[in-house]
Amino acid sequence: MAEETPENQIEQTPIDETPESVKFDVIYTCLRCGTNVADTELSRLPEIKCICGFRVFTKARAPIVKTIKAI
Repeated sequence: MAEETPENQIEQTPIDETPESVKFDVIYTCLRCGTNVADTELSRLPEIKCICGFRVFTKARAPIVKTIKAI
């Protein structure tokens, strides 16, 4: 009659071994002057504003094109 301890029943894995998620930098474009600004650069500023003073940005699309087969 051997007793099993809880340490033998559960395998403990360190949290550090989980794969890190890939971070993509989001690029925004000013609607007035067309300047490209990164998301990290906008988050540093106290207000969201372009160098030209305009406050309207559009999110630039990624250059990756996905193709899907038709059914």
